[in-house]
Amino acid sequence: MLAYIVRRIALMVPTVIGIMLVSFAVVQFAPGGPVERVIAELTGQGTSATARISGGGGDFGGMQQSAPGGDPVSSKYRGAQGLDPAFIKDLEKQFGFDRPAHERFLKMMWDYVSFDFGRSYFRDVSVIDLIAEKMPVSISLGLWMTLITYAISIPLGIAKAVRDGSRFDVWTSAVIIVGYAIPSFLFAILLIILFAGGSFFSWFPLRGLTSENWDQLSLGGKILDYFWHLALPITSMVLGAFATMALLTKNSFLDEIRKQYVVTARMKGLSERAVLYRHVFRNAMLIIIAGFPGAFVAAFFSGSLLIETIFSLDGLGLLGFESVLNRDYPVVFANLFIFSLVGLVVNLISDLTYTWVDPRIDFDTRDV
Repeated sequence: MLAYIVRRIALMVPTVIGIMLVSFAVVQFAPGGPVERVIAELTGQGTSATARISGGGGDFGGMQQSAPGGDPVSSKYRGAQGLDPAFIKDLEKQFGFDRPAHERFLKMMWDYVSFDFGRSYFRDVSVIDLIAEKMPVSISLGLWMTLITYAISIPLGIAKAVRDGSRFDVWTSAVIIVGYAIPSFLFAILLIILFAGGSFFSWFPLRGLTSENWDQLSLGGKILDYFWHLALPITSMVLGAFATMALLTKNSFLDEIRKQYVVTARMKGLSERAVLYRHVFRNAMLIIIAGFPGAFVAAFFSGSLLIETIFSLDGLGLLGFESVLNRDYPVVFANLFIFSLVGLVVNLISDLTYTWVDPRIDFDTRDV
């Protein structure tokens, strides 16, 4: 097992480098960039980070033909005509664009080895401090969504498998289908209308992770206030997630229940509970564990973007989205690096959990 872990960790290095390299190369051809954003703000042409710049891409946005006698530096950027070329060069140096792309990439990866992510282009704060500031929201949403989803889905899926075809199975399937069909953001809006002062009740807060008087609350008050703010966002996120996981659990248990070893265990006189939880559970849970890394990473990093926006929760999902729009490349690449690294580590932990659930699995006998 140790050799397998070492091989997996060794493979993480080229995997992360490959992800970062592809993403870095794509950015070079994306229209617009931080230099163009500064120029647009200075010249009053607009501050929208989503405004597309006509012409070619790259870090320097659209390339234009310079007018006769025009400065070649200013002509690189739309709207830069009339600005001091020395100022443009200072902007390029400030953002690091005065060096070739390969040098910028190598320096970025060298800094990332020591988890030095630099500073945000437009927020005047270190990227690691910015991520740490947003982390509590994403941890809260991702962790509680994953735990509640599994806590609901696994018992429900087992109950549906045991009672396959019964009235309980039929009406719970109807509820699951409805839950799966409603997007989480629509359900979030419905919850706001019903319970957050939209049109009916004002039982829950509409924004933030804590109340303004958080520091004045007791420990028990802080815990209650924390979950009071999380109730609606977590409920809206769990709806679609538990539906998928419950059906996956049911189908997995049904497949195992119909196998020959279950019939043999029953013939030996074992109770249904012993058969279900001593034999079937271990094998059926493998596919559930296999889906855990993807569910966790999606909920933790990307699955909460719309929910964060609707409930005014300033987390990593909203930070990453805004950073892409604003071409804040240090924040974009730092998020990507951390997300990729965490995803690979969680996948390794998932594989190790396989051996805990079923000791018959031996990864040392297979190729990585």
